[in-house]
Amino acid sequence: ETMETIQDQFFDGERPLFGKHDARLIRTTFGEGESPLKESRDITLRDSTFTWKYPLWYSKHVDVINTIFETMSRSGIWYTDDISLRNCSFQEPKLFRRAHHITLQNDHFSNAEETLWSCSDIAIENVDASGDYFAKDSENIYVDHLNLIGNYAFDGCRYVEVHNSTLVTKDAFWNCDHVVIFDSVISGEYLAWNTKHLTLINCTIASDQG
Repeated sequence: ETMETIQDQFFDGERPLFGKHDARLIRTTFGEGESPLKESRDITLRDSTFTWKYPLWYSKHVDVINTIFETMSRSGIWYTDDISLRNCSFQEPKLFRRAHHITLQNDHFSNAEETLWSCSDIAIENVDASGDYFAKDSENIYVDHLNLIGNYAFDGCRYVEVHNSTLVTKDAFWNCDHVVIFDSVISGEYLAWNTKHLTLINCTIASDQG
């Protein structure tokens, strides 16, 4: 199918582009109204803005570049498979839930609370995030250059590989299995309680338990 192009448009109300597929959205703003792109697939978003709840639920094959998710676009990307978000700004909590095959590159999360819960197959590169309970109960995570400030990070995760990161987070990597961390700094109380198969290579750890 040929890609439809939607450019310089404003949409509001409930589900304005429900089920939209094979479309390129450029400089598009979604105003008040829940689930604007629910069940969309094969979508490209560029230079766009989401202002309201549940923007991308049950979507597939989505590529997002240089897009803003404002404070009220909470619980933004749930039950979605195969999504890439590059050069994006996220202001809302609870962003990803039960989503899979996620790529995050050059992104900023100002409120990453409860973000990336119960997700899998995640690649994180050059990301800044602030918020508690980042990446809880997720698996198959590859991280390079994550700057995270927020407690209880990576609780209950499996198969995690971290490189070149700075994590200011108390009680990090609790209840995990198979975690390898290279060339990183972890600062915070009580690292890795109840965790199996944790490997630290060339890391600096500041912890109450030493």
